[in-house]
Order: sequence, then structure tokens, then C-alpha cells
Amino acid sequence: MPRNVPEPSAFPLAIQEDVRFVDCDPMGHVNNAVYLSYLEMARGHFWRYVFGLADFREIDFVLAHVSIDYLFPATVGMKLTIYIRPGEIRRSSFEFHYLIYDHESRRAIVSARTIQVMFDYKNQKPKPLDDVIRKGLEKYQKGGPAVFMSEVRYASPRELFQT
Repeated sequence: MPRNVPEPSAFPLAIQEDVRFVDCDPMGHVNNAVYLSYLEMARGHFWRYVFGLADFREIDFVLAHVSIDYLFPATVGMKLTIYIRPGEIRRSSFEFHYLIYDHESRRAIVSARTIQVMFDYKNQKPKPLDDVIRKGLEKYQKGGPAVFMSEVRYASPRELFQT
């Protein structure tokens, strides 16, 4: 069990997902593997919201590590909020921190962390983060209140970070 589960106010961006019947296992709660999909959805929304990328083939990172702390079971019909924020940013890698939260019960369902590594697919090796990616990640390292990424879209967010 994690010692320090962050509060929703620690996250600047979020999406909402309804728990579907198909997400659940025979015990009636969300299957552990489905949480990986919830995290992936949040990352996809983050990339689209912050960098304006509609074609996910333009996202040149690989997922290198995932850790998930399961805190409370989610069940069919819950409306979950999946919060996301960048964590540590290094030369070629960066973290995302997540909180999956049920506002109706005021419970944290999952706390998670992923590490992404920027990747040169042509040469099959890690590559440094470019300045646009670094600035976009840095902009959202601070806490909320969260903006729901599905509600707001920029016309061309990459231009926000051009200097």
C-alpha cells in the first residue's frame, strides 16, 4: 500500500471514464489489466491536449515501466476520473503520475506511475527529449485544479511552446 496517495488537487489534467461491464472480471470489479488501458487513455489525451497530435504514430516514446497500487475496487457504473501529471523529466525519459478516483465515494481507486523513454524507431535506440516536449511536460508538472482534457482543445498546442 502506498504511503502517500496524492489528492486530486495535485493533478492539472484529467479525463473521465465510465466503468463498463466488459471492464470487469467475474468477481464484479475492474480487472487489473484494464487499469493499464485507463492509463493509456489518459496519456493519449495528454499528448493530444498538450501537443495537438491526432496521429498517434507521431508519438515517439516507448513505455518502459509501469507501477500500479490498487487501493479500492472499481465496479460497473462508477464514473472514474483519471488524473495525470508529468513527474521527473530526464534527458530521454519522463514520468507520468496518475490517480484514478471515484468522486461519488470520495475514494482513490488506483495510484500509478509510468516511465516513458523517447525512442528513435529508425535507429532503434533512445533519443533526447526535444525542447517542445520538455516545455510541454514542464508546464503541467504543477497541481490543479484539473482541466478535463476532453472538454478543451487547442487549435495548435505545439505552437504554444515554440520560442
